[in-house]
Parts: sequence; C-alpha cells; structure tokens
Amino acid sequence: MVKILYNKFDKKQIPTLPRVSFPGRIVVVLSESEANRAVDYLMTKDILGIDTETRPSFRKGSYHQVALLQVAAKDICFLFRLNIIGITDSIVRLLEDKSIPKIGLSLNDDMLMLRHRRAFTSGSFIDLQQVVGDFGIEDRSLQKLYANILGGHIVKREQLSNWEQAVLTERQKLYAATDAWACVMIYEELKRLRLTDDFVLETVTEETNNTASTIKE
Repeated sequence: MVKILYNKFDKKQIPTLPRVSFPGRIVVVLSESEANRAVDYLMTKDILGIDTETRPSFRKGSYHQVALLQVAAKDICFLFRLNIIGITDSIVRLLEDKSIPKIGLSLNDDMLMLRHRRAFTSGSFIDLQQVVGDFGIEDRSLQKLYANILGGHIVKREQLSNWEQAVLTERQKLYAATDAWACVMIYEELKRLRLTDDFVLETVTEETNNTASTIKE
C-alpha cells in the first residue's frame, strides 16, 4: 500500500491521531557506575535515538545547562541525569562512538548544549531534519514528523517542565523516552520507504489550502 506523506502536516489533525509513547523499559541513571553499565549496554545496539532536555527559563537573559540526556534503543531508554552526574567518561565514549548511528532532531542545538558541560568530538549522528528534507518534507518538529510519517500523536505537555527537580515524574520520564525512541522509529520508516519507493508526497499549498499530488522521482 502506497503511503501518503505531506510536505506540511496539518497541526489540527494531530489530536485526532492515536496517542503513542515509548513501549519499553525506562532506566534513570543517577551515578557514574550506573552510567558505565548503561553505556556498555547501549554499545551493543545497532541503532540509537538521542535527545536532551533543559530546564526552561522564563526570565530574559537567564538560561540553564542541559539537565537530561536520553538515549533509546527500541526496547529500553536510559535517562542520564546530567545535572546530577555531569557528562562522565563513559558518556563521552558513547557520544564520540563512530560505529553506532545515533538518530536525533535538531542535533546542532543538542551538541552545543552538551559541549557547554564538557568538550567532546561528535561521533556518528544523523539529524532527522536533514533526512526528511530529502523527501520534500518541510516540517521540522518531532510531533509533526511522527504524525506525518507514522500516523501517531506524541503528547508534548511535559516539554516545559522542570528537568532539574529532585525526582522526575513518571510523565516526564515517559515523555523524554518517547522523544528519543521516536527518532529511531521515524528514521527506520523513512529508510524503508526509500528502499521500497512506495510513497507519494502530497504538496499542501498555503495559498489555496488545497493539495497537489507529486510522485517522488
């Protein structure tokens, strides 16, 4: 069955889609020894999703350092609480690894924030914003991309919550894990579509709000 993709997904349609969240195990990492074990496990995987969270600042001119690094495989996600443990040697090893593709969104921003905590050389990373551009998709937000490509609704309520609080809530943990995991799911679906060539890009024109169907060359 041919899948229809849109260059711009209608945000009003997102709440009508089934809600999705990370289905696997979530592990909060609170010490260097736990980070070592988590990284050793993640390094056995063939693909990973990555994201970060930072406590929002509501005062002009003030900002916070990145508080959370979430790294997900398909069945497990580790939440590294950087505001507690910092960026350990093992986390640097993971970030500098060149053998495992790590999929993220707007990775330049994430890398910049992480380097404010500790310098490292980026390993193998793939930014979804570049990948979707090759398909003619103009949206750049994770929520719109997941809705467009996989037909699900990622709820973003916890995005502006306090990521430095002493104990993360269950909603925060699920939100963070979902964002990292979703990057892998989107990437693998796009990879499948590229191989099978069974998709159509439907172009939504802003002027008329009509659509014109364009088959990928």
